[in-house]
Parts: sequence; structure tokens; C-alpha cells
Amino acid sequence: MAFGDLLAKLGDWTGKVRGRLQSNFDIAPYTWFRVGGPAQLFFNPADEADLAFFLSHLPAEVPVTVIGLGSNMLVRDGGVEGVVIRLSGKGFSEVTVADDLTVTVGSAMPDMRFATQMAKQGIAGFAFYKGIPGAIGGALRMNAGAHGAETKDRLIGARAVDRQGKIHDLTPEALGHAYRFCAAPNDFIFTKAIYRGERGDPDALKAEMNEVSAYREENQPTKERTGGSTFKNPDGMSAWKLVDEAGLRGFKVGGAQVSEKHTNFLINTGDATAEDIERLGETVRGKVRAQTGIELHWEIKRIGHFPDGVDVPPFLDV
Repeated sequence: MAFGDLLAKLGDWTGKVRGRLQSNFDIAPYTWFRVGGPAQLFFNPADEADLAFFLSHLPAEVPVTVIGLGSNMLVRDGGVEGVVIRLSGKGFSEVTVADDLTVTVGSAMPDMRFATQMAKQGIAGFAFYKGIPGAIGGALRMNAGAHGAETKDRLIGARAVDRQGKIHDLTPEALGHAYRFCAAPNDFIFTKAIYRGERGDPDALKAEMNEVSAYREENQPTKERTGGSTFKNPDGMSAWKLVDEAGLRGFKVGGAQVSEKHTNFLINTGDATAEDIERLGETVRGKVRAQTGIELHWEIKRIGHFPDGVDVPPFLDV
């Protein structure tokens, strides 16, 4: 579907924006699932100041959605109304390291690349990011973690721009990180993260990351079109075990399938729609709840609208 031309309605101030503004932009290629409808207006800000300027002028009634690398996201087939913002690598990926090993990194930096850079510089504490297929901004929003470590373990601060274009410097207390949770307001767009590293041996760190990569390659469908871990782990349990025990390994809905390799991953086998993927996920939730009474919660962020006449209710029956 196509949306009305929002850019034309915003006024002359958009001519002062230095980043790229594109109407009815296909964002499916920017997601790992490679599905979904268009963004009504797609914005790549040039830098933090450009982002703040844009948000300070954008009418309050216009919805704003932020996407990162699209690794833990499902864009619905009807597309995303309002503005979709994707921070550019050029403007939001700088890394600086102070003498006391305070590390400041832009939020568009891919987690895996950040881990590699830190290892090369002999800075320990970030090898777990090698197993997380997202960007630093998403890691801040979800308190991303793997292999026994979480974002909050090394984080000493962050920087964000709010919906009105005001810049905020945030403490760990303000961020309030817990398991896959961040207390920062939902309309905050993270631009930087600040960590405290420690000295490490580059060769040892490289070996540690190789182990993380090998584990991921062996146990996750890294070569498939997937959205990463689909459901949050319930307290004291593993989501993948609940899905597996429900007999759903390899289960399909249209072009979407529960991974044979790791049952907490859903796969676009090639011709899936976003509806297929979401319907599969809700069918999994329904089956698990019917068998165990446990309600799985989505870890993947679902954004946008269903097309006219389409609806995917929660907890579908198999």
C-alpha cells in the first residue's frame, strides 16, 4: 500500500534537514526478515544535531518509529504510518576510548563490529556482543545480552534525543535496565552509549569471540532470514524448550517456519509475508499456553499496520 505524501505537508523547514527524507520508502530490505510494507516517510539523520532539529520541528501528532539494523523486528505488511527513523552508520558509529578505558560508541554501531574493535584494542568486557546481531541502540533499548553477560554490566551512561528534540544524558539508574527491559521513555532515541572497559589480551579476546561465533553458528540459524530470538525466556525456563516440547519444531504457516535448528527462531523460508510470520508466532504462543498454561511474550518488536481486512489475534489455535 502507499501512504499520502507526508513530506509535502510538513512545510519548508524540511529543506534545512541535512539527512535524507524519502516518501513511501520500502523498508523490508532493511530488516532481517525482508518482509513488510513501506514507511510513510523514511529519515536518515546526518548526525545527532540533525536528528534533534528534525524532531523539534516535527508536529507532535506525527508518529515516530525507530529501526536499527532490523534484526529483532517485524514490519507488518500494511506499512508504518508517520516517520521511520534509521540512524546512519556514518553519523552514529564513532567509537572513542579514553585513558581510563571509558568507551563512547554511537548507537548505529553493530554489536558484533563493536566487539571486534574492542578486542583488537585489547579492551575486555564486550566479547558477548559478538553473538548479538543488532546495533548498540537496540542493545540499550532491550538490555541485550548473551552468554551470561548483559549490556548493563558495562554501561555507565547513554545519550538520547526525545520526541521534542531535547538531548538527554542518562545514568544507569535512569535507564533502569533489567532482563530485556529499559526504563527510559519509549520516545527516547539513543545516540550514544558509554561503557567502562578493562585491559585484556587481544589474542585471548579474539579466542573468546571465536568461541561465541562458533556457538552461534552451531546452534542458531545464522544463514536464514530470521529475526533473532522470538520470545522472551519465562522466569527459570527456556522459551525454545517450551516450543520444542509443544511439538512445533519445523512447524510452518505459509512461508514462515519454526527453525529446525533452534525453536525460538522463526524463519522466512523465501516467500513469507509478515502476516505469515506473525500468525506462526501467535500459533506457537497458543500451543504453548494450551499445553503448559505459560504465556510466551514476544521479544521481537512488531511495528506498523495490518493491511485492510487482515488481523492476527493473539494465541491462535493450531
